[in-house]
Amino acid sequence: MNPNMLERHLVSRLKFKYLQLLVTVGEQRNIFKAAQIHNMAQPAATKIIRDIESALNIELFDRSSRGVTPTLYGEVLIKHAKLILSQVKHASEELSSLQGGLTGRVTVGSLLAASATLLPNAIARLKKNRPNVSVALREGTGDRLIKSLKIDDLDIMVGRIPEVPDQDGLTNEVLYHEPVVIVARADHPLQSRKNLTLHDLVDQQWILPPRETMLRDEIDGAFHREGLDVPVNPVESVSILTNRTLLKNTDMITALPLQVVLTYEEIGLLKRLDIPLIIAPGPIGVTLRAQRQLPPAAHYLLEALREEAEKLTKRYKEIF
Repeated sequence: MNPNMLERHLVSRLKFKYLQLLVTVGEQRNIFKAAQIHNMAQPAATKIIRDIESALNIELFDRSSRGVTPTLYGEVLIKHAKLILSQVKHASEELSSLQGGLTGRVTVGSLLAASATLLPNAIARLKKNRPNVSVALREGTGDRLIKSLKIDDLDIMVGRIPEVPDQDGLTNEVLYHEPVVIVARADHPLQSRKNLTLHDLVDQQWILPPRETMLRDEIDGAFHREGLDVPVNPVESVSILTNRTLLKNTDMITALPLQVVLTYEEIGLLKRLDIPLIIAPGPIGVTLRAQRQLPPAAHYLLEALREEAEKLTKRYKEIF
């Protein structure tokens, strides 16, 4: 089928409710469950999908006894269906915001570096000035959040700036630079030692970020520059709650953004080890879709993030 004919079929056949059904079937991998979510009978849902496949002359899903799996064609159509539905959602939110003046919704993805101070303070500032704006927060690793950002499941990603090529359609705004420090519990045996080096720490039990993260690459690089192997058998985790408990109850050590550490130093739970910074302070900021205009609620949060970042920058100048 040539592109013009395919476009006419898509425009004429794909209603919004069909797009919603396609996305849900792709997420649930089960037509019956998707039909239940949309309050329709399974035969009706199955007929909609088969009608679309027949009209486009392509298979959208592989069927098996365990459910359905999107084909390559199905993945492409589902991806664009998500984008269309997201744009409709944002249009609705923007219209509501214009009508109400101070309403709307922003969905933000948070990396570890933003989770302790920058993002919570920005959300608090936003809610104080615009209490009717709702905020949905998602945490995860950069690679997963970027995927969500690309399909408009997120408005903004906040944290350590990822290295993304221009062709990915994303843009970064650096807000400040965050030091990463080595920490352990406040009464850890190493706390009594001064002028530590990585040579002193390589044989310790470590908690490290997963291998696919930027921070892990930088930490590994720091050990390699000293002619050392990366610590063996580390716990790989970005869960701050899990890491906090491990640090509190064991002799493990880890590298954390300074803002995360300051929060726990205030309550006497964690403390920085006496070792110079092993990596340069990393850029902390926001990642956005390059060609997309932010809805008002997301713009309000971005302004709050910028204001809170200025305060953190001043604080770091006092510490270092």
